[in-house]
Amino acid sequence: MGLSIASTSDGECSHPRTHKVFLLSNYLLLGAASSCIFLTLSLRLLPSAIGFLFILLQIITIAGAVSGCAAAARSANSAGKFYGAHMVATVLTAIFQGSVSVLIFTRPSDFLGHLKSYVREDDGVVILKLAGGLCIVIFCLEWVVLTLAFFLNYYAYVERKGINGSGGYGMRSGKVQDEEDLKSWPWPFQV
Repeated sequence: MGLSIASTSDGECSHPRTHKVFLLSNYLLLGAASSCIFLTLSLRLLPSAIGFLFILLQIITIAGAVSGCAAAARSANSAGKFYGAHMVATVLTAIFQGSVSVLIFTRPSDFLGHLKSYVREDDGVVILKLAGGLCIVIFCLEWVVLTLAFFLNYYAYVERKGINGSGGYGMRSGKVQDEEDLKSWPWPFQV
């Protein structure tokens, strides 16, 4: 699970702001998902089947965030292979995180009953709503990560096409790159 990040010839990222926001979003995902795991374990140290599935969802979220951070450190040539897998895994975990948060906020007592918690119900509902709030944060952060991964992959694709010379010019702006090419165009298109 990864994506491609383009680097310039001197080794620095071609879009540093997008790259930094992407890394920050992945780090926030790591923190929120690990906090959800600890909140779930605070309800019951040895989780039930539902609790285990909830923890597994958080572990998959952590794995996606770690792979995103690792892909950000790789070169543009080696990181592009797993872009599709990263997108699919992130979309699926985002959908499940949103579903779990809706379930937690609409039926906290029933969800707490399926977790078979040892904690009093009032305290358990508060802990569960904290975990539900983190699930909403994770849901939003995963869509931010998806959007940033798309932009970083798009930038890398455009710059790769410009470097190889096989499909046009590297499009950093909307300006025409070479005026000599315009002279061979038909009269109405010459400016």
